[in-house]
This record gives sequence, structure tokens and C-alpha cells, in this order.
Amino acid sequence: MTAVNEATSVRTPTNGQRLFLGYTLFILVDLAVLNVFDEYWYRVEIDSFTISLLAAALLQVLLRLTLALEHRLANFFKEKGGKRAKTKRVFTTWMVLLVSKFVMLEAINVVFGDRVEFGGVIPFIVVVIAIIIAETILSKIYAMLADEPISH
Repeated sequence: MTAVNEATSVRTPTNGQRLFLGYTLFILVDLAVLNVFDEYWYRVEIDSFTISLLAAALLQVLLRLTLALEHRLANFFKEKGGKRAKTKRVFTTWMVLLVSKFVMLEAINVVFGDRVEFGGVIPFIVVVIAIIIAETILSKIYAMLADEPISH
């Protein structure tokens, strides 16, 4: 097989494959961030690697749900137009992003109990912000290399 034939025989990934790759990659990023905080900050305590992997998966799902809700509400108010709608959009975005952290923290508490401890809301928010920054950096690197962002 020639180099041209090999290149043309490579199949373009399906949307499902792209989603799988994106979620897997971001769960691994979340896992790394969680474990770095567990190792170096006394406020974050996770009992085991397995628990941190499960917590990373749960956080990924909750983060995606939060972003979906935030985008849906933002689009709702964008369609209305006007200054009042813009004010409502900013307020609801802020509320969703704030309240979601309490929901996420409670979900972690319900699912994992004392196996995952963040030492309060502020340490949890710091970890979530670090996760979002790490995911954003990874997405930008990928986009620079492939001219196509990871969709998830």
C-alpha cells in the first residue's frame, strides 16, 4: 500500500467517537487536577485513585450539565433582546454558575461521603476553576494543532 492509499484509507471519526474521546480526555484531565490537589493541598482529601477517577467522571458530567443549562438560559434571554433581557441573562448566568457549585459539592458528598473532602465551598470552587483552566488549555492546544476544537 502506498502512502497515498494509507492516508485515504484512514476513516474520519464519527461524532460519537469524537464525543467519547473528548469526554475521556477531559475526565483524565479532571482526574489529574483532583489528584494534584489531593497530593499538595490539605483541604482536598480523596481516599483512593479509584474514588478520584469516579469523582472526576461525576464532576465532568455535572460540569457539562451546568454549561448546557447556562447556555440554554443565555440563549433564551439573547432571543428576547434589549437591556432588561441582557441584565437577566447576566444574572441567571451568574446564579447558575454559583448555585451549581453547591449542587456539585452536595452530589460529591452524597455519592462519596467522607471519601472525598474539599474542606468547604471555597476549596471546591478553586478545584473546579483549576479543572476548567486545564480543560481550556488542553482545548486550545488541540485546536492549534488540528484547527478543530474537541466537542463535548
